[in-house]
Amino acid sequence: MRIAYLDCVCGISGDMTLAALIDAGADLEQIVRGIESLGLPDVELHVETVVKGGFRALQIEVEHPEQHAHRHLADITKLIEGAEELTKSQKKLALKIFQHIAEAEARVHGTTLDKIHFHEVGAIDSIVDIVGVAIGFDLLGVDEVISSPVPTGRGRIEIAHGICPVPAPGTAELLKGIPLVDLPVEAELTTPTGAAILKALVTRYSALPEMTVEAIGYGAGGRDFPDRANLLRLFVGESTTLPESDEVIQLETNLDDVTPEVIGYTKQKLFEAGAVEVFTTPIQMKKNRPGVLLSVLCRPSDMDQMEDIIFTETATFGIRRSLMQRSKRARQSCVIETPIGQLHGKLGWRHGERPLFTPEFESCAKIAAERRIPIREVYRTAEQAFAEHLEAVFEQHDHDHDGGHDDDCGHDQGHDHDHDGGLSHDHDHTHDHDVGHQHDHDHSHDHDGGHDHDHSHDHDHGKKKKKKKH
Repeated sequence: MRIAYLDCVCGISGDMTLAALIDAGADLEQIVRGIESLGLPDVELHVETVVKGGFRALQIEVEHPEQHAHRHLADITKLIEGAEELTKSQKKLALKIFQHIAEAEARVHGTTLDKIHFHEVGAIDSIVDIVGVAIGFDLLGVDEVISSPVPTGRGRIEIAHGICPVPAPGTAELLKGIPLVDLPVEAELTTPTGAAILKALVTRYSALPEMTVEAIGYGAGGRDFPDRANLLRLFVGESTTLPESDEVIQLETNLDDVTPEVIGYTKQKLFEAGAVEVFTTPIQMKKNRPGVLLSVLCRPSDMDQMEDIIFTETATFGIRRSLMQRSKRARQSCVIETPIGQLHGKLGWRHGERPLFTPEFESCAKIAAERRIPIREVYRTAEQAFAEHLEAVFEQHDHDHDGGHDDDCGHDQGHDHDHDGGLSHDHDHTHDHDVGHQHDHDHSHDHDGGHDHDHSHDHDHGKKKKKKKH
């Protein structure tokens, strides 16, 4: 599995992240084309090599005309959705980052998503940073992003709403659930854009994970510190641990005063918010009252959001939480062609094993109703079709090894291959497996929102260059 590790030794900002991605190998021309497709007039991206604390790095500056309007989330959504050079996954990640910023702003200012407007984070340079970051991670083909704990800095900064302590309220809201470290630097080290990138992408926080490093990128902040290099370091490479394990948070609460309708609605909202699993268990509570144990499995980064839903919808007085290690099969959605029609399902595998195919009930039920045949016959047909296609895949793999990495499940990773079969995979990072499987990979990971920060600018002939906040 291809992973990226953000070493936030001096915090993180949008421009530092974009510079580190380019330095690690993300194609600058493609990033520029994607940014130009936003239709922002007279915007230029400048990339230069600098030295920070004795170390070489790339630094980003965005030159653009003076602007005065503040944008709403709908304005930015329209801008990104209309960019023809951006792929579906790039648009999705960029919008996710802005969504988290909007949610944090709305919470901090006590308003709604449709009414919140961005100040500095809605400025052209921040839009360029966020869209560029979405393109960069997509181009590097990263499956998971991991980060070190994050320093915020100290002191006070001036934002659109006045002077605030570091981290500013919106940034602090974004950093909920993220492990922080104290760095004795009187400056804003983590900006709202940087915090939103972490919230949207990072799945876990740790020391440098076990990995084979292929590239290292250095992104420079604008400020110079006397005792440390103001850099963000990005490691990109292959994980050397098995991908079939991860960490999840288990949340539990006992309920004895909630109707079944409320529990059902709460489960629905938890799933919609990204819960891995939600289930209930009948229990006997104190005073001989029958009750329900509500259990939720979620990613660590989603814990706060899940707890908010449970507290709001059930009015429970307490939620138990525990961190759990989980062994699992790697899985992907897929579509299989069969004699009775196209069926959706899930493909799962473990290292060293052939993949398993599980048809989706809704897809099977639809075919059964349309053809007026027993659903068990649909399941048998789907499983037989998958078995036949899988044999065809392995026969071709035995005769065709052209440099891709085979994960022993019939999936070549890292190269384009053509395998005639019945199952087609659709990766946003474009791996064609003409086995007939089709998989949708979303390399964006869930997290939460942002705040406004003051930018100082140099004015030169009607244009301004972004000065790094950090």
